[in-house]
This record gives sequence, C-alpha cells and structure tokens, in this order.
Amino acid sequence: MPCFRCGARQTDPAGGASPWKRGVRADHQVLVCPLCQTAHDWTADLDRCEDCGSTALLCRLGEVECRDCGHTREAVREPADGDRPLVHSGGPSSDTALAEEVAAALSRVLRRGVVG
Repeated sequence: MPCFRCGARQTDPAGGASPWKRGVRADHQVLVCPLCQTAHDWTADLDRCEDCGSTALLCRLGEVECRDCGHTREAVREPADGDRPLVHSGGPSSDTALAEEVAAALSRVLRRGVVG
C-alpha cells in the first residue's frame, strides 16, 4: 500500500519497527511515509474518533475502531464533500513495477532465480 499523500511505496524496515504510520481517511485504511510525516501536519488529513477526537483509528472488516478509546462504528465508503481524493499508485507503469517487486520478493523467499 502506498503513502496516501505522495504515493511512495512502503519497503520493509532494515530492523525494528516500521517508520510508516497508519491512519484512516474517508473510512479507508491509509499509510503515511516518514517524509510526509515530517513535511506537514499529516494528522490533519486523517479521520478522527467521534468520541475522543483521536486519529489513532483502524479500519477493518467494514468497521472503524479507535485504538485509544475503543469506540467502534460502521465504515462508510462514500467520501464526504470537499475530501481530497486518495493517492493511488495505479497505472500501467506502476502495475509493471509492482509485478517486478513481487517477482523479486518471491525469488528471495523461495531462494531461486528470477521468476519469469
């Protein structure tokens, strides 16, 4: 899943926890890359909990849950008026790049030559 602000693809961390942050925007789970986290107030673009106002939300199985207070609500998939569209990494060139990334990952995991 790419960063919802700039479209950068997430990579596995060399060690330890990932520097990428999760959030919910327009009832969709999104990721924010480390560069976008430092560039501006990235939490201003995220949905907030209706009960406590936290941005520590998790979207799964059609529900949005607050990790701070535990409030749960049904996810609504229609974007609100004025919402910025999410950045998608779609398109023919990124599909090819993604296919190459997946092939390389499978090769590493399966310890064999380039899949093709």
